[in-house]
Amino acid sequence: MARPRVAVTGVERFFSEQELIVSKTDTKGRITYSNRVFRGLASYSEEELIGQPHNLIRHPDMPRCVFKLLWDTIGAGREIFAYVVNRARNGDHYWVFAHVTPSFDVEGRIVGYHSNRRVPRRAAIDVVTPIYRQLLEIEGQHGDPKTGMAASLDAMVSLLKSKGVSYDQFIFSI
Repeated sequence: MARPRVAVTGVERFFSEQELIVSKTDTKGRITYSNRVFRGLASYSEEELIGQPHNLIRHPDMPRCVFKLLWDTIGAGREIFAYVVNRARNGDHYWVFAHVTPSFDVEGRIVGYHSNRRVPRRAAIDVVTPIYRQLLEIEGQHGDPKTGMAASLDAMVSLLKSKGVSYDQFIFSI
């Protein structure tokens, strides 16, 4: 299934604090499992999701550099937490506090990734939204997407340095 070109609606979807969004992917980011909550928020059936790239739900307001950091971290065998805005099939959006971890085989090799997403604190969204907007502006100032992503990642690293915190410390401080 090709990623649909759907305009964002500006309508936010919500899920309960008792609910947990769960998905699993292979090492290439193709979905191998999705739970009912994930499918309901994203408005896709299980059959439509299995085998598709997880970025099927990527919202255009998410800076690419955040996903670069995410993939670099989990690819190195470490977990990461991040605030992410996703896009549903019809263009609605929903915010999550994501915890993504690598899955290992018995010999310690990464065989896939597991993501649990919870309801984020609204105050945290209020903090990350202007940062993400700034990172997107930086990405858009470059003709080449890779150059833009590198520039926005540099900006994020500079922001963290200016605050004297690591990425994890920042995420858990907001």
